[in-house]
Amino acid sequence: MIITKFESWWVERGKCLFDEKRQGGAKMGWDVLVIKLTTDTGIEGIATCMAARSGAVSESYLNETVAPVVLGRDPHDREAIFQELWIIDRHEAFFPVFLPGPVDVALWDICAKEANLPLYKYIGAYRDSLPVYASSNFLPGIQDYIDEALFYKSKGIKGYKMHPAGPVEFDMQVHQAVRDAVGPDYALMTDPVGDYTIDEAVRVGRQLERLNFEWFEEPFRDFELYKYTELCKTLDIPIAATETTRGCHWGVAQVINQHAADIVRADVSWKDGITGTLKIAHLAEAFGLNVEIHTTTMNYMDMANLHVSCAIKNCKYFEYFVPEDNYRLPMKGDLPIDENGIIHVPQDKPGVGVELDWDLIEHACHNYICQEYKG
Repeated sequence: MIITKFESWWVERGKCLFDEKRQGGAKMGWDVLVIKLTTDTGIEGIATCMAARSGAVSESYLNETVAPVVLGRDPHDREAIFQELWIIDRHEAFFPVFLPGPVDVALWDICAKEANLPLYKYIGAYRDSLPVYASSNFLPGIQDYIDEALFYKSKGIKGYKMHPAGPVEFDMQVHQAVRDAVGPDYALMTDPVGDYTIDEAVRVGRQLERLNFEWFEEPFRDFELYKYTELCKTLDIPIAATETTRGCHWGVAQVINQHAADIVRADVSWKDGITGTLKIAHLAEAFGLNVEIHTTTMNYMDMANLHVSCAIKNCKYFEYFVPEDNYRLPMKGDLPIDENGIIHVPQDKPGVGVELDWDLIEHACHNYICQEYKG
């Protein structure tokens, strides 16, 4: 079995999902690229790729740099492809953090379909469901966080992670107000995507400990390891990091070695696909750490995240980026979350097990490229 066709669709969303503070002066259309790999046996592997800032950049990397590596290859040779792409990355490709993970997902999707197994079973199943926490975007006011947390709690969702929009004083008001609203025992987390000082982070962390938050995520840039190490030493609340750390498992290993995180983060978009995410999960397990899987901001790829999460032990929750309408594109239907706030991995279809909305893709397609293997 070899890959004979590499197709990509640049799908326009038509709106930015971030506020002006994070959008900056640059265009942010939050588009996606759909990828389809087809084998000589007719099996198709599907994935989606971030194109939030530039569809042209994502499209060019995929078609000029990644496609030649996978065309003509056996999709079972995922590790060899993974390693070759890292060689290319070091020798002047310098892929964005969200590439080339989606292509790896498509390779796994092909192989699971060939085996006629749901992806998590093909990887090696540990469970078939996970509790869900809702994860906010950056919201304009304190009441917005309160209302959203209460809404998802009423839907049976097991927890809520706020992304307070800063400054620190505002963030602390959000923490207190949401805790007061949801009660003392509801699972809460916070992720300011911050650039706090050490003193600010300690002050916030002490508040979170008093409020019984589950974890404190990304108060600094991911590369500020000294600050993370000091914070982990100082606070009792678990510190979650490595969401955007470059270098896949090699980068996360340096964080663990520096005692710079109590919980590490990974996902199939930003950490080199299923192959890379599994490497990080197994590395973290060896050191007694959880890897809490990060949303990809795309429901289809979050389904791939779910399969990985159900194939490892050291993950407690599924991150549900809300409102879901913002992140469904271009998957058909909703994430399979039940009325008790539990998400279930699909059992009745092989591979990732969900469908894309091809009518929408064709309607919103900005550009389509097809490359075929000539032998």
